[in-house]
Amino acid sequence: MSGEKDLRALLSGMRPEPNPGRYVFTTVGGPDGIPSGVTPVVTVAEREGLTLVARLEEADAAGLPYDYVAGWITLRVHSALEAVGLTAAVAQEMASAGVSCNVVAGFHHDHLFVPYERAAEAVALLEGLADRSG
Repeated sequence: MSGEKDLRALLSGMRPEPNPGRYVFTTVGGPDGIPSGVTPVVTVAEREGLTLVARLEEADAAGLPYDYVAGWITLRVHSALEAVGLTAAVAQEMASAGVSCNVVAGFHHDHLFVPYERAAEAVALLEGLADRSG
């Protein structure tokens, strides 16, 4: 059940997959403050409040504020949490193209949130990185 640790294998096998929809980062006071009808795909507890990444439509319906609309890309390779270099390589690839990239590690996969209007470009960049790494 442990994930891949070898950087070359991670990069060549990352298989970036865009998830449908638009996602936003917003915040609420705490876990009890998640509005009805909002099902976050990511939560992060911070001192200032609970960050939610949720579908834009759900945030709008709940009246939640946001200013960053993202596309969500899942790297389908099963990466080990202790793997070294995947996030750095992905960040470098996105930075070289001027694409902002917010990375969230799940137990099985890494998830990238990039500007919605550049999501297809980000997938192409990642596919190019995978091809060069194989």
